[in-house]
Amino acid sequence: MKKMISLSLMLLVLSFASAGWGKDIKAAFVYVGPVGDGGWTYAHDQGRQAMETLPFVKKTTYIESVPDGAEATRVIMGLASRGYNLIFTTSFGFMDPTLEVAKRFKDVAFEHCSGYKTSENMGNYFGRYYQGKYLSGIIAGAMTKSNIIGYVGAYPIPEVIRGINAFTLGVHEVNPKATVKVVWTQTWFNPGLEREAADSLLDVGADVLSMHQDTPATLQAAEARGAFAIGNDSDMRQYAPKAFLTAPIWDWGVLYKQLATQVHDGTWKAESIWWGMETGIVKLAPISDKVPQKIKDLVAEKQKALMEHKMKVFTGPLKGQDGKVLLAEGKTFNDKELLSMNFFIEGVQGTIPE
Repeated sequence: MKKMISLSLMLLVLSFASAGWGKDIKAAFVYVGPVGDGGWTYAHDQGRQAMETLPFVKKTTYIESVPDGAEATRVIMGLASRGYNLIFTTSFGFMDPTLEVAKRFKDVAFEHCSGYKTSENMGNYFGRYYQGKYLSGIIAGAMTKSNIIGYVGAYPIPEVIRGINAFTLGVHEVNPKATVKVVWTQTWFNPGLEREAADSLLDVGADVLSMHQDTPATLQAAEARGAFAIGNDSDMRQYAPKAFLTAPIWDWGVLYKQLATQVHDGTWKAESIWWGMETGIVKLAPISDKVPQKIKDLVAEKQKALMEHKMKVFTGPLKGQDGKVLLAEGKTFNDKELLSMNFFIEGVQGTIPE
């Protein structure tokens, strides 16, 4: 009987081991910018540090300022070869390199941020950041006096376009007369170029700036010219305390801890994750005291409705830049349409480059 019990216990342990239960985690992160950018990469690295608090996460590492293409493939390959069993690649341009390496290392769990491709051991993840953009747009629309709001955009990919449109919907929630002027930089991280773009918008009368960039350069431009600004990715008020109104921000630790736990437990599977504000992955930084209380209350009301799934940001009637109807009364975009968004809505001034 004792031998049978011992054999049963041994088989149970082996079955847990084969399923991945109790696996120690060695996690690696590939960043498109430096951890000190104050925005996108900084927020991801805060998430990495939060994940380190889990007792079964034995080691984490990161490689910063990795360019797209062959260099990204080389970096990801190197991490997988060194025994990291959970690898996060945190930029849209890393999607194909991640997929290529994942095919060669089937025993490694790969997670790619903001992309759309998956494989048996590669998932993708993102948050509904456009919800935060919409809420911040309400604040921008209330604070502009010139009715010209500038927006510094990085690349014309669906993620950024979706954010600009959501922001504009927020602006028009309180100020239908305001326009959102867009200037592209074609870079995620270039403080000098971002500053030039911001200044060009201030030069044409913008008195509130927003952005989808990885550094606080846009906020600093606004501060220098006495304008207001909305931050991006993290709470950037320290860089422009007089200009800062709020910012949509990320809390990646919420997701990173869950994914690490799943790999540890053997329950992880490759899937597409797109969480909303109700999960805590997307938040709004504390709103400046310069913003009227009635606007703060409106933002809180709309945020509550979003988190309780009582409203959706993109709900008709909605027109495009050309005046054509995109959504009829009461209709909404589905996730596939949101994830492939490649047009501007009414109220946005600017073009989407090829």
